Amino acid sequence: MALIENLEKMLADGQDSALLRYSLGSAYLKQGAPGLAREHLKMAVTLDPGYSAAWKSYAQALSALQELDAACAAYETGIRAAEQKGDLQAAKEMKVFLQRLGKAAPGNAGD
Repeated sequence: MALIENLEKMLADGQDSALLRYSLGSAYLKQGAPGLAREHLKMAVTLDPGYSAAWKSYAQALSALQELDAACAAYETGIRAAEQKGDLQAAKEMKVFLQRLGKAAPGNAGD
């Protein structure tokens, strides 16, 4: 937890940035705290809407919280952001996750 504590201290000291929020969100996601991850990752994509890695992690946090419609929307936005930057690998990965999520989401059969 030392990493999270250090990142939280940086945030408390006023060093807010998309990278810091992404790092915090990713650390919370790895720790099994998707609710905390969601809040930081949402801020990361708010601060930098073109941050495709943050969109991917944000969607993963939403998915872990069973917020499937929001997760799908986050993946779609992340795919657009990645494609605009030319980050084709990130876009491809998110498309796979989105497809899997679409199959798992209720009411998406046959869409």
